[in-house]
Amino acid sequence: MSSLWTEQARFNYLLRVELAVLEVLIEKKKVPLSRAQFERIKKRARFDVERIKEIEKHTNHDLIAFLKNLEENIGPSAKYIHKGLTSSDVLDTALALQLRDGIEILEKDLVEYLKALKKQARKYKNLPLIGRTHGIHAEPITLGLKLLSFYSEGLRNLERLRKAREEVAYIKISGAVGSYSQLPPDVEKAVAKKLKLKIEPVSTQVIPRDRIAYLISVLALVTAGLERLALEIRHLQRTEVSEVFEPFGKKQKGSSAMPHKRNPILCERICGLARMFRGYLIPAIENISLWHERDISHSSVERIILPDGFILLDYMLNLMTKIVEGLEVNKQAIEENLWLKKGLFASQRLMLMLIDKGLTRSQAYDLVQKPALKAYKEKLDFKELVLKDRRIKKYLCDKEINSAFDLNSYLKHIDSIFNRFF
Repeated sequence: MSSLWTEQARFNYLLRVELAVLEVLIEKKKVPLSRAQFERIKKRARFDVERIKEIEKHTNHDLIAFLKNLEENIGPSAKYIHKGLTSSDVLDTALALQLRDGIEILEKDLVEYLKALKKQARKYKNLPLIGRTHGIHAEPITLGLKLLSFYSEGLRNLERLRKAREEVAYIKISGAVGSYSQLPPDVEKAVAKKLKLKIEPVSTQVIPRDRIAYLISVLALVTAGLERLALEIRHLQRTEVSEVFEPFGKKQKGSSAMPHKRNPILCERICGLARMFRGYLIPAIENISLWHERDISHSSVERIILPDGFILLDYMLNLMTKIVEGLEVNKQAIEENLWLKKGLFASQRLMLMLIDKGLTRSQAYDLVQKPALKAYKEKLDFKELVLKDRRIKKYLCDKEINSAFDLNSYLKHIDSIFNRFF
């Protein structure tokens, strides 16, 4: 990924666009050059980044410096390069190619992440653990179902990423204010075909920046999905929970002061980097509003957020894949936590059973809440309290009460959920 965002790579993309336009101009006989002459120009079309920087010290314009360096290497025929173009014709079209290639790498990264999640979700499909809402024990689910949620989100983000690739794959060869004053639309159409890009329907001097804002929004969603899983693992790794752990090397150290420490540093890193990435979203949106047919305020922003953002997300996806692949699961802790509150998860089922017996919802709720709060406060066995509660026993027999605590009744539709994906 890093190699896509070097200065060398950037000028390679610019050269690719310049040569594509020149080739079309020759094919359409808009410049007096033959195919053989084009091949000679193409062969001589070399540049040196350091030389471009040297020229730019005087021009204070990187594209002009680039063209000057090409002229030094090509000779007089270089005058036909950039004919009828404005800088953004080349810059924005080259950026579209660059973004498309970068997204292709991110897409592969995301697919690998999804493979890891899929494998772990299926592995722990039937491992019961307590579900939590507000950080409080709720009802049983399975570890596989928990992981399947992140897999499902990842699939949505993969679809969004593919849409974003289409959203930014647009060419603009329409001149200084987008009116095709120097080159006709058929030149742009032919160049678009060569570069496999779509034509921006209405451009100004630039391709409208809502396209890049959309892309950054999608990438921010991907990072948020990674953060959601990282945050979950951090919670599950806490001492009081100890159900799931990120990988920890045999020679790894957790603290300079406390040898017992095993901190979720990788997941914390993911969470921190996700915050960083969200910082790119606001300037990307603010780049949409430019003066008239364009100003250059967006350029400095994009030179930071695009290479940084792509490299950052590439790193995050690879790191999160390794975390998922190396997850350590403490089945004993999962079992202990499942029954930590001694069956309180059955409160809803008991309430519904009472409703089925003819009680109102309020009546049933109140009947179950009293022993439930007592069990919670005094750390008593909820089922035992219910079995001894005369008011509840008036409506439910021991067999019915016991059935409310049967784990299988909570997990009976897990297969149905998984069948939506596999």
